[in-house]
Amino acid sequence: MRRGWVRTLTVVAVAVAALMPAGVSEAAAAATSRPGLSGLPAIPAPYLTWYKDAARTCHGLSWEVIAGIGTMESDNGRSTARGVHYSKNRKGAEGPMQFEPATFAEYAVRADRSRKPSPYDPEDAIFSAARMLCSDGGGSARGLKGAIFAYNHARWYVRDVLAITARYTAAAAAQQRRAGHRRRG
Repeated sequence: MRRGWVRTLTVVAVAVAALMPAGVSEAAAAATSRPGLSGLPAIPAPYLTWYKDAARTCHGLSWEVIAGIGTMESDNGRSTARGVHYSKNRKGAEGPMQFEPATFAEYAVRADRSRKPSPYDPEDAIFSAARMLCSDGGGSARGLKGAIFAYNHARWYVRDVLAITARYTAAAAAQQRRAGHRRRG
């Protein structure tokens, strides 16, 4: 029973930090989160905005799914692993959403029309990931697992992304309930 309460409080703490408005500094968001308890640190504000905006490009795709992939691939751009910000990883993947070059070329979205699309530009990468997921059926509950599997051909990957997605979804719901309670109170 006690463990359940700790988990609930953790989800609420993560929700507050992960869903901070875009103007809030990362330092403030980090101070509000409890990274050791949830395992999911706050999503940096620009990434959260891009996840939400990219999800709107595909009816039925939630930002939490894209964020789940971003968390798996690069800890939402915070990873210093090779291939995230420069070069390629040992399997040839590039950027914060870890695209293989041919896959990025196929689904590339240019967020800033004044430059070429780049897998290292987080906004381009996130919108490209949304486009790929959508084209593989990620906009429907029935097609979501297959779209995630197409993103990374491993069943454990699908399971882990869906687990992270569920945690972000629960955190968002908890935050909405709290916001509704504050308005009524």
